[in-house]
Amino acid sequence: MIKVKVFTFSPIQENTYLLYNEKSEALIIDPGCYFTAEQDTLRNFIDGESLTPIQLLNTHCHLDHVFGNKWVYDTYKTPLYIHKGEAQMLELAPISGEKWGLPFNNYIGPIHFLEEGDTILLGNDALEIILTPGHSPASICFYSAEHQFLIGGDVLFRESIGRTDLPGGNHEVLLKSIREKIFLLPDAVKVYPGHGIPTTVGHEKRHNPFLQ
Repeated sequence: MIKVKVFTFSPIQENTYLLYNEKSEALIIDPGCYFTAEQDTLRNFIDGESLTPIQLLNTHCHLDHVFGNKWVYDTYKTPLYIHKGEAQMLELAPISGEKWGLPFNNYIGPIHFLEEGDTILLGNDALEIILTPGHSPASICFYSAEHQFLIGGDVLFRESIGRTDLPGGNHEVLLKSIREKIFLLPDAVKVYPGHGIPTTVGHEKRHNPFLQ
């Protein structure tokens, strides 16, 4: 059984996800903890639940989703997993940080590349990798078919979609990713976005003005 805990971090209000199971194993997805107090919040929850982080994952590598990568690796020795198409975005993220007045120290450590169709294991539970470019060059989602949820990054929001005016963005590609990948999932699937509140596939099919 996977439990999903969300933390909203940084001035950009990014959603950081901690997935954990009954064996106290945990996955950290898109750590956006920018301030020391936010790092403490994440660590205190992990310690309080006696969790052992086993993997660090990024849906994509825009600055707000990678602020905490280095801290997570330094603290828990969890190497980073991303799609190879996001490697350049990760490398350029500190430049974006300087531009937006949010400087940070980038991740320096081993990087493992994920491909569409790969599986991330958390104990006996599996997360399928779905490639959904458009908001960024090679954004990926983490889908649990058993538990009917999707960690979606900045691809799809409640009645909105990810912006496409950043480097590597493409509006038509993003719409295609949503229609041909996410909208093929069951309507009941809960979508956990990179910002804002959760939604469902069915709700977005019916009510998202960008996809009518």
